[in-house]
Amino acid sequence: MDNVGIVVEDLAAAIEFFRELGLELEGRGLVEGEWAGRVTGLGDQRVEIAMLRTPDGHGRLELSRFLAPPVIADHRSAPVNSLGYLRVMFAVDDIDDTLDRLVKHGAHLVSGDVVQYETAYRLCYVRGPEGILIGLAQELS
Repeated sequence: MDNVGIVVEDLAAAIEFFRELGLELEGRGLVEGEWAGRVTGLGDQRVEIAMLRTPDGHGRLELSRFLAPPVIADHRSAPVNSLGYLRVMFAVDDIDDTLDRLVKHGAHLVSGDVVQYETAYRLCYVRGPEGILIGLAQELS
């Protein structure tokens, strides 16, 4: 897999949230024109994007802020059993420390609780800026 894409309204806030998770900003730029619209099916478009790389270098996250055409749907408050994109899961070394840092960027636990699965993992879902849903997993072994 090359990357996962998420559409946001506040690109700067989303970048800072994911940088707090340890992702590195590879770059930002404007993607526009008829060629880009042929890829997405949106026609002539203008999109500000930021590409972030995971600390291990094996995955990337593309954040997009559409300038034109305007955004027409909003799935940010959809419950986790909605059809379509669910979440991106991140492996973390210390889930409590990670949560403490993410709260400063507007994150909150979906269930209000970190759950332990047997003796293997501590897990939770978090809504970040703009309701972006992510998962955190701390391996216990």
